[in-house]
Amino acid sequence: MKRSDRVTVTAARAGDPSARALSWPEDLRGSVVVVKFGGNAMVDPGLQLTFAQDVVELWHAGLRPVVVHGGGPQISAMLDRLGLETRFEAGLRVTTPETMDVVRMVLTGRVQRELVGHINAHGPFAVGLTGEDAHTMTAVRRPARVDGRAVDIGLVGDVVDVNPAMVRALLEQDHIPVVSPVARGADGQVYNVNADLAAAALAVSLDAERLVMLTDVEGLYADWPRSTEVIGHLTARELDGLLPGLASGMLPKMEGCLRAVRGGVRKAHVVDGRVPHAVLRSVLAGTSPGTTVVPDAVTTS
Repeated sequence: MKRSDRVTVTAARAGDPSARALSWPEDLRGSVVVVKFGGNAMVDPGLQLTFAQDVVELWHAGLRPVVVHGGGPQISAMLDRLGLETRFEAGLRVTTPETMDVVRMVLTGRVQRELVGHINAHGPFAVGLTGEDAHTMTAVRRPARVDGRAVDIGLVGDVVDVNPAMVRALLEQDHIPVVSPVARGADGQVYNVNADLAAAALAVSLDAERLVMLTDVEGLYADWPRSTEVIGHLTARELDGLLPGLASGMLPKMEGCLRAVRGGVRKAHVVDGRVPHAVLRSVLAGTSPGTTVVPDAVTTS
């Protein structure tokens, strides 16, 4: 299947007949866009379908999408069914060896397969893999601190090396890689990697133009919980100053955005995944309806 030569798409084709035609920025054609799939979009069947449509639209327009998915709600539900504890520290899931077994099973055996299926309903596009495959991601145990004290969060990993060769090969073959954030360490241990941080590491290694993170809020709030005003734009330096005071749920996302733009990604967007076609609109418009993070040298949207 060959890509279309067109540079405009309509959201109506992607299931939104009320939307007007949107023009693709020419300078994005051929660029890698890493999209982190998470939040409400993961558990709402309608949003799952529109997300898959958005990703295929990116492909048709000549971009090179890579999807990194989470699976928090599904993992928590399975742990509950099995009578295992669900606990978070510093915004990260505490991962015991028993929890790690569930994480691998749910991410690669359920969430990834469903997402690949939704994308491939539109053609032979998506191929699933994990950070373990071809040593795509290597991780080390991640330390964590809460209120200044060290806490043990178990088999949670931080990506220290990315070998993007497999992902690049899939992109060259016009496939859409769908990556589960599980990585092996040099010690042979398998680690649960936060999907936001995995997406950021992969975006840097692929020299991605954009990183788009779906979440279940409107963006980064300026003064949560006292205000729901969303910060539209931040430089890396501004975000770095805010990071220590962020709520635990937003911390990995914004840390991932900061790592991405400091690693060479031109823009990182945090968008509301509850809004249909949020990915399409954030990339097409050039500015996110949520929060956009840019490198320090960039001050415009």
